[in-house]
Amino acid sequence: MVVPALVAGAAALFPVAYLVIRASEADLAVMSRLVFRARTLELLVNTVSLTAAVLAACTVLAVPLAWLVVRTDIRGKRLITVLATTPLAIPGYVMAYSMLGLGGYDGLLARLFDAVVQRPSGLAGATVALTLYTFPYLFLNARSALLGLDASLEESARSLGLGAGETFRRVVLPQLWPGLLAGWLVIALYVIGDFGVVSLMRLDTFSLAIYTQYTAAFNRGFASWLALILMGMTAVLVVLEWRLLGGKRYARTGSGVVRPGPRLPLGRYAVPAYTFVAVVLGAAILLPVVTLAGWLVLAPPTGALLASAAATFVRTAALAVPAALVAVLFALPVAVVSARGAQGAGRVLERIVYLGYAMPPLALALAVVMFALRYTPFAYQTSPLLVAAYVVSFLALAIGPIRSGLLQVSPRLEEAARSLGRRRSTAFVTTTLPLIGRNLLAAGALVLMVTMKELPLTYLLAPTGYTTLATRVFGYTSEGMMANAAPFAATIVLFSSLFVGLLLAYEGRRRS
Repeated sequence: MVVPALVAGAAALFPVAYLVIRASEADLAVMSRLVFRARTLELLVNTVSLTAAVLAACTVLAVPLAWLVVRTDIRGKRLITVLATTPLAIPGYVMAYSMLGLGGYDGLLARLFDAVVQRPSGLAGATVALTLYTFPYLFLNARSALLGLDASLEESARSLGLGAGETFRRVVLPQLWPGLLAGWLVIALYVIGDFGVVSLMRLDTFSLAIYTQYTAAFNRGFASWLALILMGMTAVLVVLEWRLLGGKRYARTGSGVVRPGPRLPLGRYAVPAYTFVAVVLGAAILLPVVTLAGWLVLAPPTGALLASAAATFVRTAALAVPAALVAVLFALPVAVVSARGAQGAGRVLERIVYLGYAMPPLALALAVVMFALRYTPFAYQTSPLLVAAYVVSFLALAIGPIRSGLLQVSPRLEEAARSLGRRRSTAFVTTTLPLIGRNLLAAGALVLMVTMKELPLTYLLAPTGYTTLATRVFGYTSEGMMANAAPFAATIVLFSSLFVGLLLAYEGRRRS
């Protein structure tokens, strides 16, 4: 188990190390003039502004929604939870496609109602598209934190004379802090590394600049420096989250069972609450669904286009399935070393593997491209290289479910098998592995779903002429061919919705 785990850790470290090496090879005087110019400052301001705007908007949408579901008597809590999670099936670039497809002189609104609406663009357009896609990450974390909040803490605060506002600020909010920080970190990392939305919305950020430098200017030294700056921003976010969380304790110290908080009656606030829920879920779900349905009805796809969408789905799956299988194969030893090995070394190795997920996709793709061109030109723009990049980027997603399953299986089962004369590997395969079968399937399904929607890595590393659902949607939308993009975008949404539904159903069975 140790050898493949170390291979996975080395694979996660490799892109960072290689980008540093390539950046150091460039002429420092020239790079200094390029890096410390006004253009770089503009990219930094745009990236930070977009991240801050999306975080603020997600907080405004997700936290009240989680509060309504957990702490009020609003009806349809289960349905609202499922619907609030569904936007995860609609990638950001599909959300951007939906917004762009409504406006313009040839947009859906112009065709249906003869109403010409300006297409969104820039910071505002990118903020809306990314917010509608990423707010479920914060909603799920806030909801989980609220469900685990002990009502006795609030009751104690109120008995000591604190009002409702002070109780929320001094008792409830600190308990929500870990969940909020986790959700904010995931959203911020995604926004910083996003390429599809900012490109479609014509917003210059570091991700778009890296792509431009690589494809148009052919200045790979400058692209390496931009990638390192982008990775530095992600490192700052990770360290900031760790420092804000600190070493504080959030667990109960007394005995007894955690009691859920009281369900507050909405009363006169029922209408605003239901209106808020309807607006949020309508914008996040109905907007893309109506746009896709409108284009499919007004401009029905030809048989050739439907056949192309089906063939593209098969090509996408031909990359995603191997990536999911390889990710599970490498995630298993990492999870075993983390859960069963030396705690310090295992946790360090696990954190190293998480570097691949935290790394912006374009920075990872750039490192892989430059390495392949220099040392393995035969592998450049081949499917195995793209699958390897998928595994490095999404391996961390597969570790979580597997490690969770391992922690729930007692090591004494393996010890009993070994006492009967079985080797350690045989004991693990015959006792522990069957018990974490569902966890392995969940890990593979998660990687499969994310890979089917992936855009930046595919755009730079796919073999020449090899298209996936994501690249088709992005390509057609960039050219303004909204009707042609509709079948491919609808395929992504349907496939991802199916997997989100399966994961939610699996989670529901586990809790029951």
